Amino acid sequence: MTDGLRSPSTRNSLDEEQGRNSLLEDLENDKGSSHGTAVYSTPNAAREVFQACMSVCHSWASKKFMSGCAILFPITITVYVTFWFLTFFDKFFSPLYQYLFGFHVFGLGFITSMVFIFLTGVFVSSWLGGALLWTGEWFIHKLPIVGHVYSASKQISQAVNPDSESSPAFREFVLIRHPRHGEYAFAFITGECVLQSVEGDVGLFSVFVPTNHIYVGDVFLLGGTDIFRTNLSVREGIEIVVSGGMALPATITPLGCPTKLLSN
Repeated sequence: MTDGLRSPSTRNSLDEEQGRNSLLEDLENDKGSSHGTAVYSTPNAAREVFQACMSVCHSWASKKFMSGCAILFPITITVYVTFWFLTFFDKFFSPLYQYLFGFHVFGLGFITSMVFIFLTGVFVSSWLGGALLWTGEWFIHKLPIVGHVYSASKQISQAVNPDSESSPAFREFVLIRHPRHGEYAFAFITGECVLQSVEGDVGLFSVFVPTNHIYVGDVFLLGGTDIFRTNLSVREGIEIVVSGGMALPATITPLGCPTKLLSN
């Protein structure tokens, strides 16, 4: 039967049936698409959760590891330096005790060395000890090379000797403008001199600027306006320093400022 011979009621029923079939197909397509999305999104969500957990665990482990290093580092250095100090002074008199008694007691040589140094200071402070010291220095100064070495080393020892009043070195711990204006560094005053010029004499101080004993950096004192706080953490800063700047991020954002994309 052609469309022209169909009755209106028949055509309406066919249209309704086609509409229902189309609606069912759309629902099945939506259900399949949503099911496929769930199937494919589940691994991505699990991967994101796993990465987040690994990031938290890595951050926690890094902090605890750095805390352990911060606690053990001073203890290790203290034990090492103390052991080296004891061993260094113990070996001076240990051979003597080994020869006299036939056995070695660790620490006995160190105690003997400390007592010997103390008695030397007491003896030299007396009139007789001072006279003998002056005689020995006079003889040493007559030697061609040994005299210069002894003179230089004596100046250093007098600088740190609390009983010496002849040398003004290392008597004051000061702040100086260094290395440029607005920056400060610690220094010891070691001497004074006068610079003669046409405009007039100028008094100058010689200062000793110490560096770190293991030299891993310098210490400067700056004003608050010369310090810029950024979004970099301490761990990131250590990575930048250790890598020689190769771990430097592409963008550094000061704290309190909105993040801006580099336009150039």
